[in-house]
Amino acid sequence: MAFLRAGNSSEWAVIQGRGVWLRPPLMSDYGPWAELRAQGRAHLVPWEPAWPRDDLTRSAYRRRIRHYQREARDDLGYAFLIFDSDSERLIGGLTLSNVRRGVTQSAMLGYWLGLPHVGKGFMTRAVTAVLPHAFEQLRLHRVEAAAQPTNQRSVGVLKRAGFVEEGLARRYLKINGVWQDHLVFAILAEDWMAREVQS
Repeated sequence: MAFLRAGNSSEWAVIQGRGVWLRPPLMSDYGPWAELRAQGRAHLVPWEPAWPRDDLTRSAYRRRIRHYQREARDDLGYAFLIFDSDSERLIGGLTLSNVRRGVTQSAMLGYWLGLPHVGKGFMTRAVTAVLPHAFEQLRLHRVEAAAQPTNQRSVGVLKRAGFVEEGLARRYLKINGVWQDHLVFAILAEDWMAREVQS
């Protein structure tokens, strides 16, 4: 795995993983992004916050990019798109959001995958690839994630990536307009280091 950062005002990162690579989203990604999200809408809606009416429009995507750029500039969050290394096609997205510093040094992991790419191991590889960035470059101590108990694919991704289940958070996130219970997972920097030593 490698992490690259350009050294200018439009700096951006590329994270290389096994069979996948990740980088921050650009305006030029709008077409493939909108197509992939539209194609898998029915698959994604049960697991995500309610989509705004204009969610897939170019103007909404532009606002999204500006938000991501602001968050990264202020060290509050980092967004990435995920690409298949073989086809170079966009397959999903991943965020490290709600970055908290001070005595916490933590962030929340979120992710989505386009419907044609589900069940092929891409997300496990993407999450595994972003952890060195989280712990080495961002110097986080803890990365948290939450999954609805019925979302067994997401639960499996987190467990395979080394996250530990810590309990059930009642009515934790408002998903598709309804407050939903979530299983809470986390991986600590020392957990990740121990896995790296073993591998």
